[in-house]
Amino acid sequence: MIKIGIIGCGKIAQTRHLPEYATNPDAKLVGYYDKISSRAVQMAEKYGGKVYDSYYDLINDPEIDAVSVCVENRNHAEITNAALYAGKHVLVEKPMAVTLAECESMVAAAEFNGKHLMVGHNMRFDPVHRRAKELLEAGVIGDIITFRTTIGNAGPEGWSPDRDAWFFDKDKAAMGALSDLGIHKLDLLQYLTGQTVIETTAKVMTLNKHDDHGHFIGVDDNALCILRMNGGSAGTMAASWTVYGQESNSTCLFGTRGVMRIYNSLTAPIEVRDLNNTITAYQFEHQTRSGVIDEFIDALEHDREPEVSGREALTTMRTIFGCIKSSETGRTVSVNSSFVTHLQDGYRRNK
Repeated sequence: MIKIGIIGCGKIAQTRHLPEYATNPDAKLVGYYDKISSRAVQMAEKYGGKVYDSYYDLINDPEIDAVSVCVENRNHAEITNAALYAGKHVLVEKPMAVTLAECESMVAAAEFNGKHLMVGHNMRFDPVHRRAKELLEAGVIGDIITFRTTIGNAGPEGWSPDRDAWFFDKDKAAMGALSDLGIHKLDLLQYLTGQTVIETTAKVMTLNKHDDHGHFIGVDDNALCILRMNGGSAGTMAASWTVYGQESNSTCLFGTRGVMRIYNSLTAPIEVRDLNNTITAYQFEHQTRSGVIDEFIDALEHDREPEVSGREALTTMRTIFGCIKSSETGRTVSVNSSFVTHLQDGYRRNK
């Protein structure tokens, strides 16, 4: 039985972490901390356990085995590192942290202390995406040449109680739609293709969102990214907080033997069209669990590295920071240089 402490009892904790821990037979919720103490009290009353006066008190309680860190972005690294050095396993919400140095320090802390660190990228755990991965590995569309993926909604103010607290605050959030939504698709693309982003050309911008005073918010509300992968494929990713109608969450992959469309059809979550124009549709039941909590608990129970470990998440974070740098400089930026292959070297010589 893994005993869990929750640091940050806001919307993501209330809708994902807490109910999924509560219904996992191998997890037990035992402690809560939130800077708004009434939230922690409410969660303790609902799920059982103890309220702590500080996150420091929580992570130093020997009864607790692991923690979920669900606080504003700028505090991810500080709290995660403190928990790891206190001997706790950590599941931290995305984005991993607000600088690459912070992200790397978190990985180092986990490895130094022999603890597991997982980052909450959830799209790869969707059964639709799991099946898509299987089909792609089976070669149903051949080698992937290009891709395009989009993700968009009306922004966090529609669902989060913390709008004025930090989501739109540059100092607290550091990043906007790119790190809130786009990060999921960057992780998903690497998962589906089995490739790593090595180059990005991006525009990260604020087009429409305003604060209560009529000024543009302090972070981006849209990001458009061109990505090149170390396996030779390339494509685009668009993330937006300004999709005010039906939400967008589609991925299309174009291969040497056909096309796969994921959440891009009215008939089925996955649709594959082959070279003969024959369409195969794959149906699924709706999933209510994110899969993240179950993966974290299973990894701890079996003392194995979780999917989306801190080290794996570094490739996504390097891409995030590369997109920001590209947008700021107006230039293409190389990322994850250790993953560049001879194939990519040839590509560069021929440009």
